[in-house]
Amino acid sequence: MKFPTSITDFQPLADLKAQLHLAIGIFDGVHLGHQAVIEAAVLSARRSQGVSAVLTFDPHPSRLFRPENPTRLLMPIETKVAKLHRIGVDCVICKCFDPEFAAIPAESFLGHLQSQLPALKSIYVGENFEFGKKRAGNVATLVTTGRELGLSVFSADRIKHNGQPISSTRIREALQAGRIEEVNDLLGYHYFSSGSVVAGAQLGRKIGFPTLNVPWSPECLPRFGVYLVRFRAVGSSSWQDGVANYGIKPTVAAADQPPALEIHALNSTQLDTGDALEVKWLHFIRPEQKFASVDDLKAQIAKDCDHARTLLGS
Repeated sequence: MKFPTSITDFQPLADLKAQLHLAIGIFDGVHLGHQAVIEAAVLSARRSQGVSAVLTFDPHPSRLFRPENPTRLLMPIETKVAKLHRIGVDCVICKCFDPEFAAIPAESFLGHLQSQLPALKSIYVGENFEFGKKRAGNVATLVTTGRELGLSVFSADRIKHNGQPISSTRIREALQAGRIEEVNDLLGYHYFSSGSVVAGAQLGRKIGFPTLNVPWSPECLPRFGVYLVRFRAVGSSSWQDGVANYGIKPTVAAADQPPALEIHALNSTQLDTGDALEVKWLHFIRPEQKFASVDDLKAQIAKDCDHARTLLGS
């Protein structure tokens, strides 16, 4: 059976004949802990010649329960779906988390899934998974109801880094503090951003440090500052080294300007306006600051580039 790789409801999988192995979770960031859950579903599907799927939710449940202060996500849903496919998931179900879905009692949750997905064979979650009305269900609830329905339930222990569990919350805190190396360790891959280069004010070119200006508006903002990065054109295999500034450019920009990402290539680059870029963030160099003059800014950028080259050579 052919099936879509990304869907917003269960119906396209209703007639699936192969066994369905389903990982469930928000999986914001698809970090190392998430990967352990998801890869277990993928491996089981491959062993049984079945189908692996992820059930995730859009919007994030916090937008329903506390709309005045929702969780700021590490990645948009489109990026998450792409990342899930890259680690081997056959199908991603992006279910709308609405009041009706939130009201399903925990004891009825698996029965509801089984009625919508008759091929469902097994469920994969993290050990701290909570679900159902008022988040009353946990792994023990899944095991009890799963046994009654003939479904296997697998829960993955939380993976720890430096003695503390890996979580999306921990990654958000590290990102906002500028601890980008820690972010990368917890994710299991380099934090990244993407966008198409647009024309800027050309100030960087005038002072000897031309930049590629990449519009990018994440929900969870990294710390404003200067970073060592690598970047490439989307679809290219050739990475280039650069120094990026993410922030509001207080020395030269108007006070009401939104945060912006600007990348200066440490070596000459042929990339220009209109090119779609992928950017990997490697190291935090310094916080963003306001300088007394453009000349002072120019001198600091030169120091930042020297620092970046030292990091690359170490």
